[in-house]
Amino acid sequence: MLSELYIENLAVIQKAEIPFTESFNVFTGETGAGKSILINGINAVLGKRINKDIVRSGCEKAVITAMFRHLTNDTIKKLSELGISCEDDELMITREIYADGGSSARINSKTAPVSAIREIGETLIDVHGQHDNRILMYPEKHINIVDSYAELGEYLSDYQKSFKELQNTARRIKQLAVMEKEKQQRVEYLNQFISDVGELEIDNENEDTDIENEFAVANNSNVIAEMLSRSHLVLCGNEDVSGVNESFDNIINEFSDYSDIMPELSQLANRLENAKIEISDIGNEILRLFDSIDVDEQRFEYLSERREKLYNVKKRYSCTLSELISRYNLYSSEVNEINGYSKEIEELTSRKNQLLIEVSEKAEKLSSMRKNASEKLIQKITEELKFLDMPNVKIFFEHKKGKLTAIGMDLMELLISVNPGEPPKPIAKIASGGELSRIMLAVKNVIAEKEAIPTMIFDEVDTGVSGRAAQKIGVKLRQVSKSRQVLCVTHLSQIAVMADNHLLIEKINHDDGTYTTVTQLNREQRVAEIARILGGEHITKITLDNASEQLDVQEKIYNEILNK
Repeated sequence: MLSELYIENLAVIQKAEIPFTESFNVFTGETGAGKSILINGINAVLGKRINKDIVRSGCEKAVITAMFRHLTNDTIKKLSELGISCEDDELMITREIYADGGSSARINSKTAPVSAIREIGETLIDVHGQHDNRILMYPEKHINIVDSYAELGEYLSDYQKSFKELQNTARRIKQLAVMEKEKQQRVEYLNQFISDVGELEIDNENEDTDIENEFAVANNSNVIAEMLSRSHLVLCGNEDVSGVNESFDNIINEFSDYSDIMPELSQLANRLENAKIEISDIGNEILRLFDSIDVDEQRFEYLSERREKLYNVKKRYSCTLSELISRYNLYSSEVNEINGYSKEIEELTSRKNQLLIEVSEKAEKLSSMRKNASEKLIQKITEELKFLDMPNVKIFFEHKKGKLTAIGMDLMELLISVNPGEPPKPIAKIASGGELSRIMLAVKNVIAEKEAIPTMIFDEVDTGVSGRAAQKIGVKLRQVSKSRQVLCVTHLSQIAVMADNHLLIEKINHDDGTYTTVTQLNREQRVAEIARILGGEHITKITLDNASEQLDVQEKIYNEILNK
């Protein structure tokens, strides 16, 4: 239970220490006194998101500390899971909200992430805010009421895990199908490239250069042969024509004849002799080349065709022979990968079909559990509504089945019939504000029976009700407080008198600013506050006597209403 709340610099609350009893605690005060600020403070220590503007003007930070005692097993288990030690069955949570937008949290004076106090807070307090009645206004949220009552959390999580896998599988199949379609043209291009290059069976990246050289020689063989023949004739001569070598012999002989007269000629003759040897060797090499030019017509035809094919494929794909080979290997791998999409689609489609069966079966079971739970829930709510002065209201869950979604296949909407004989209609369309408040209170009470949360907070649960209905709500809240702690913000005396701890929230204006105080009222102060609720600004002796009487007879009224 929440035993004490300390607030500092939270909006208009400069400093407040608020004690709570373990049963029924009420807050009253003028409109605008700061009751909503109190709820915001409690939400802060529960790890809820809080706006930085809630920090009191001119202050660096707001501090909210909550002390909890008599912890439940769920809270102790959660603390253990988070590695937090807890001694003496007490828990202190502190939340600091900074004016610059930051925040920090501490658990038992040790720094902790806000996410940790949020998890712990879910085991400590259930806050029913003044806007929670709007849940009834949205049919798509009605199914959550049934799930909470039926405690389907774990089963729903299991279903959602399978459903998410089904969604992801279907999404992947769709992606692959799109990719396959988009890459169809790509595959055609790749296959054409692979066919064009593959059929050439290129295994030498320099083949085009080698072919070109050999073709050039073969293509010019006649011209080259004639040129070599002329060259050999010039150098070596034949039977009819003298060659350079023969001319060199004549010159050498003549130089030798006069070398004794002119010794320099002997040296020149020696040089010519050496040149003659080199020319003779060149002549032999020319003759060898001439003899090697023996063009095979089939080889020449092969060279022509091969040369043309290599040229055409290089031109078509605008790359060198080396690049063709590299791209051929790369494209072959890419085609294999793309072709794998079809296989993956087949495998995923098979898995999708299995998941569809699995998800459908889980959805059917979930639907059956909801149907059974909704019938019991309606009985419980109806009993609560009878107590809350709505004996003629008939309430139903319209249960339809639709397509599979993240919460199953069920569509559940709360319908009510306010008057006998009237057909049930959507609650959002015909229920008044007071009826919504009581229906939501009934729902909260029924679901609370299933939960182990020790503290329930009701923020203006009395909206739209008065008189006997308000009295019934007060009795119901007091009844609930017998098994768990209840905190309630109210404007009604019928509810306030039922509390065993009455706290007054007041806004006080001083020259140096506006302050909100929270005061635990004694008997005399309670009479004055209840008289204010009853009579407004003009409080008479009769109003005070009436307030005192309400406090005196509240126990009697409580017992009479419960025993009816």
